Amino acid sequence: MSQLITNIPRRQSIPILYTRGTHYDVGYDVGRTFASTIKNFLQLSGPLNDTYLPLYHTDEGRNIYNATLESVKQSFPQYVRELEGTADGAQVEFHKLFLLHLDEIMPVATEGQNSINQPIGCSTICVNEPGCEILAHTEDALSEVLNHYYFVSAHIISDSPQGKYNVTEERFTSLCYAGHLPGYTMNYNHHGLIFSINTISARTLISGKTPRHFITRALLSAENFIQAQQILRDNGVGAADGCSVNMTFLKQEGDRLFHNAEMGPAIAGDQSQLNIFTASPGEWIIHANKYLRLPVPEVTGLIIDSSVERMKTFGSFQAPRSVQDVIKMLGDTSAQEHKVFRENGPKDVIKTVCVGIFDCVRRTWTLYSDNPKFNAPLVVLPLVLKD
Repeated sequence: MSQLITNIPRRQSIPILYTRGTHYDVGYDVGRTFASTIKNFLQLSGPLNDTYLPLYHTDEGRNIYNATLESVKQSFPQYVRELEGTADGAQVEFHKLFLLHLDEIMPVATEGQNSINQPIGCSTICVNEPGCEILAHTEDALSEVLNHYYFVSAHIISDSPQGKYNVTEERFTSLCYAGHLPGYTMNYNHHGLIFSINTISARTLISGKTPRHFITRALLSAENFIQAQQILRDNGVGAADGCSVNMTFLKQEGDRLFHNAEMGPAIAGDQSQLNIFTASPGEWIIHANKYLRLPVPEVTGLIIDSSVERMKTFGSFQAPRSVQDVIKMLGDTSAQEHKVFRENGPKDVIKTVCVGIFDCVRRTWTLYSDNPKFNAPLVVLPLVLKD
C-alpha cells in the first residue's frame, strides 16, 4: 500500500554531496544519495502530476517530448547521461525527470498557455561598491520545493571532449532542486564564474529547442564571459524558453563587472535572443521575473504581478551599498500581497526556500535557510577556484 506523501514545515537543513567521476557517475551518486528526497518530490510536484505527465501520454505531448530530447542529445549528450544516472541512482523513471526540465514547454506548445499561474520566481541583487562586491539571491519556488533541495559539489572528468563545446573537465558547486540538473539556481565553478537564475515566462515556447535548464547546466563549464555568452546564445539551436542570468567572474582582469543577461526563446532562428546589461563599479543590478530590456512577449498573471510588486518594493529603498542593505531588501515582508521574502504560512503556494549571498571580496557563499533579516546563516562555504 502506497503511503501518502506530504511536505513538512521548513527545516534548518541543507545536505551537500561531494562527488567525482564521469557525467553518469556524478548523476548516479546524486540519485543514490538523495533518492528519498527525489521520490518524495516527484510525488508532491503538482505541475508534474497534474499537467506534464497527462500531456506526456498524448500523441502531441509525446512528439514534443521526443523532439526536445533528441535535440538535447545532439547538443549535450553528456547532460542526458548525467540525468539518466540520477534516474538510475534514485530508481525513478527518466521521463519524469526530463519532464521537470521541459518545464512549461509542453503545455505552452500543446495548449498555448502557461499551466502555472502562480507568482513564481526569484529576486537577485548585485552590488558593485568598493569593498562590497556581492551577488545575492532569493530562491523562490512552489511550496513543494521547500526541504527538497541540496548542494552538489562535483568534479567531472571525461576521457574525450563532451558535447557541442568539447568540454573535458567541469568542477562546480550548485544548489539543486530534487531530481534536477545543477545550474538553474545559485552556482559557481572553479573558473570563478558565479551566477544565479531568474525564471522568466515568455508567451511563446518552442519544442525541439534547448530547454533553459540544459543551457544553464552548460553554463557551469564556462571559463570566461565570452564562453558564457556563446552558451546562452546556443548557436545552431537556440533556447526553447527564457530566463535571466546574473553573473560575474572572480578571475576577470581590471574592475569588477556584474552582468545581467536576459535570454529569450529562439522563435525566428537558431539562436537565443539575448540582451546583456553590465554594472561597473558604483552601479548595481536588481532583477526579478520580468523582462526589463529584451522585447519578448510574456505571459500575463501572477508571475508578472509579483515581479512588479517586488521591484516596486526594491525601489522604495536607497541604492544598496552593503551586505546589510541587501539583507534588508531580500528579507523584506512589507508588501501587501507579493512580498520579497515569502513565508506567510503553511498554505503558501510560493515560498522563499533559501537566500544566498556570494561575496566576491571574501570569496565566500553564505546561505540562509530562513529570512536573513532575523536569522544567522546556516552555512558559509569558501569559493574554491582552479589554480
